[in-house]
Parts: sequence; C-alpha cells; structure tokens
Amino acid sequence: MGSRAPAFWQGRGPAAVLLSPLSLLFGAVAWLRRRLYRAGLLRVERLPAAVVVVGNIAVGGSGKTPVVAWLAERLRAAGHRPGIVSRGYGGSIAGVAVLPQQGDPDTYGDEPVLLARLTGCPVAVGRDRPAAARELLRVHPECDVIIADDGMQHYRLGRDVEVAVVDEAVLGNRCLLPAGPLREPLSRLKTVDLVIAHGAFSAPLQEALRGLPLFSMRLEGDSLRALRDPSCEREPAGLRGRPVHAVAGIGRPQRFFDQMAALGLDVIPHPFPDHHRYVASDLDFTPGGPIVMTSKDAVKCAPFAPDDCWEFPVRARIGSGAAERIVEKLKNGSQAA
Repeated sequence: MGSRAPAFWQGRGPAAVLLSPLSLLFGAVAWLRRRLYRAGLLRVERLPAAVVVVGNIAVGGSGKTPVVAWLAERLRAAGHRPGIVSRGYGGSIAGVAVLPQQGDPDTYGDEPVLLARLTGCPVAVGRDRPAAARELLRVHPECDVIIADDGMQHYRLGRDVEVAVVDEAVLGNRCLLPAGPLREPLSRLKTVDLVIAHGAFSAPLQEALRGLPLFSMRLEGDSLRALRDPSCEREPAGLRGRPVHAVAGIGRPQRFFDQMAALGLDVIPHPFPDHHRYVASDLDFTPGGPIVMTSKDAVKCAPFAPDDCWEFPVRARIGSGAAERIVEKLKNGSQAA
C-alpha cells in the first residue's frame, strides 16, 4: 500500500458505518467475480509451470516478501527451479519485464529488486500477472514453479497452491473495503492451502481459524549490514547507548521500530509511506547519528546512504511442516496432470 491506512480502519466508528453500504457492494462484486472464474465464465490462464500464490486478504503489509524469499529457498532445496512474478509497485514499468542482474528499484519496484537479491531467482514484474509469468518463462524456460507475490485476488492466473499470510493488526476492524482494510472476507481463508500467521493472534481470531492449516511465522535478524559496504557487518549491540535513527517505509513501520527497541537501541522513529521513493535529504537527520533501516528501504537508499547507515536483514522462521505441505501439494498436482 502506497500510503498509510486510514485510522478508522482500526475500529467501527461513524466513518466505517457510513461506508458500510459500499463495503457490501464491494463484497458482492468480489464474490461474483470469484464465482465467475470458478464457473469458467471468466477465463483462467494456466501456465506450463506450477504456480504458488502468496497473498493476503487485507490491504497493507502482512510480511509476504519474507515468505516469498523463504518459499523460494525451500522449493530450491526440494529440487525445484523457482521464478517469481510481482506487481512491481512503485516502479515505472508500464508493461511486463524481467529484471536484469542489477535492477533499479525506481524502474522495477522495491520488492521485486529485493526478492531478486535475496533469492537469486529470476523475477518478472507487471500488473498483468499471467503476462508477466509468460515473459518469465520465455526468458527462463528452466523455471518449473512460479511464485506469484501478492496474487491471491488475481484469479485470471491459475494456481496450484494458495498461501495466505495473515497479520492480525492489518485485519483492522474486519470490514471490507472501503469501510475497512479487507479485500476479501475472513472466510476466504478457509479455501487456501496454507495460512501463515505473522505474529501473535488473539483468542477470537484463533477460534475463527480453528481447523485451518495454520503455521506461525516470525522475522529474525541478528546483524546489521553497512549500506556503503555490504561486506561490513556489526552486531546491533554496538549501537547501544546513543540515539539511533530508525527508518521504515513499509506497511507497518511500528513493527520495525519495536524490533529495534527490543534489541536495546534508543530509537528515534522515522516512518515513511510504504514504497516511498527516497531522496538523500530524507536521511539528513538532526541531530546526526547512526541510521538503521529495513532491507526494503535499503535497496532504494544505498546509492546515497551516509557512512553510518545500516540495513537490518531479516529472514522468515515458519512453523515446521509448512514447506513440506507445499512441496507435497505440488508433487500431487504434477502427478495428477
């Protein structure tokens, strides 16, 4: 999401009530669209490679990018040759394109560039997900699995496995757009192959998801990496005892600030909109001091980062059995075909 979520999405106040008729209409259109695809009245495009969709039911950052990176690593370990397709939000590509080795975030989008660097997989971008996937397979015919980043609602792209990443804080008031942040109702999670829970869930949400293939996820990191020299690493503890400017242009900046504080850092928070296009002046803080930021921000800030500027890389830790479930589903689908 390119801007911060409306505050009323966190509750059911007057604004949410006023918009509820539009939410009913949005929900009806979303339900009808999905039914038309399932009935074959709208064409689903199948690819000559298996497709795993990673998405969510809400607007905003739920942690999909680390899940895609984790999945690419697990699929490769299982003998697959994965490729990735992404919307390329924040980039300037009008059609579809496969990222070059050193892709520019302003051209291809921050998340695709980050995924290419994290995974080493071929990555294609485009609003038209099937077209982007076809272009990826044209350039990289060796790929036998396509991971579609944020593709749950792109029903024209046929899929073999659906993985939903859920962060309870992003679900807000549980209302559909525009009264709330949901693209689809909570019941949609009952139809996916895997639900990955980012962070703790409340008892009511756990009850609502009872019986679903639910796996926990947390993001872990243990070192800082210099933006000016990625070979230079240090422990976060080395920044304790002085103010640290924490920069986050992600769906939930507060999560990053809390993570830095939990490491014992004296955090001065600097939230930016998701997919923010940074310029050098954005990092000109007074008073000065070390700067820490997410990997998603680092791919955009590296060209003009000051000396004492650090990336905090994280990786997804997902409950045992999640990867095996996906691999088995792909295996069974291949045998059925």
